[in-house]
Amino acid sequence: MSPLAIGLVLGAGVFCIYWSCWPQERREDSASSRGGFTAELRDHLHQAGYASITPGNVLVGSVVLFGLVFLLVMLVARVVPIAVCFGVIAGCMPVSIVRMRARQRRNKLRDLWPDAVDNITSGVRAGLALPEALAQLAVRGPEELRPAFAAFAEDYRTSGRFHDCLDRLKDRLSDPVADRLVESLRIAREVGGSDLGKLLRTLSTFLREDSRTRAELETRQSWTVSAARLAVAAPWIVLAMLALKGDSLGAYSSPAGWLVLAIGAGLCVVAYRAMVWIGRLPEEERVLR
Repeated sequence: MSPLAIGLVLGAGVFCIYWSCWPQERREDSASSRGGFTAELRDHLHQAGYASITPGNVLVGSVVLFGLVFLLVMLVARVVPIAVCFGVIAGCMPVSIVRMRARQRRNKLRDLWPDAVDNITSGVRAGLALPEALAQLAVRGPEELRPAFAAFAEDYRTSGRFHDCLDRLKDRLSDPVADRLVESLRIAREVGGSDLGKLLRTLSTFLREDSRTRAELETRQSWTVSAARLAVAAPWIVLAMLALKGDSLGAYSSPAGWLVLAIGAGLCVVAYRAMVWIGRLPEEERVLR
């Protein structure tokens, strides 16, 4: 056995010993509490406005897109490693587009939620019951939120079960702010009291301040995310231009070429995630599902 193979086996053994020293139950519990990748993708689809599309449809589309781009690049470049790289990039595009659309819509809704809370507050002060105050958002509320509250009004007229209708409203919106609002209204309905108006006014003020602060920070840090995208895209654009010529791509078919592409892809992913982690503000998680 060569010294390189002995070193790799020894390193793998040391890593396994190190990995066994850390308990895994906490990570599994955390993943199960969040619901995993499928639940996260389902939330992103709802937040992006694609409620009729399931996570399975997105994954199937990713696989189909990977196959099509792989075959197309193979016809042009006839180099398997390059075709695999561009196929993986194309396969990740549907999930990336859904996440980008969900992020943009969350940012837009973040500016609309204070107005929605103000409308609920005015309805409660006018003497409307909580279900009626929520249902009137289908007419008087912000345009982006009207379909969800129109469906809530229809559910409540059909069943009359306020808590079940609130659960379905949370599923339709799949938004952390909506979760807080719904749970506040649920508690107010169960407990009662005269502090509901004060609670809603406090929530509206907090949402406005949070939206203003996040908008200022995102404006200042947007250049970091743009630089990360440009830095990651640049080497693959160069590789695509080389693939159009086809003269100097034979080297990538060798094992060394596979290794170069794999290391380059790994470095791009790590660098992009690091820059995005540094430059992007953390997103709120749905802790009140």
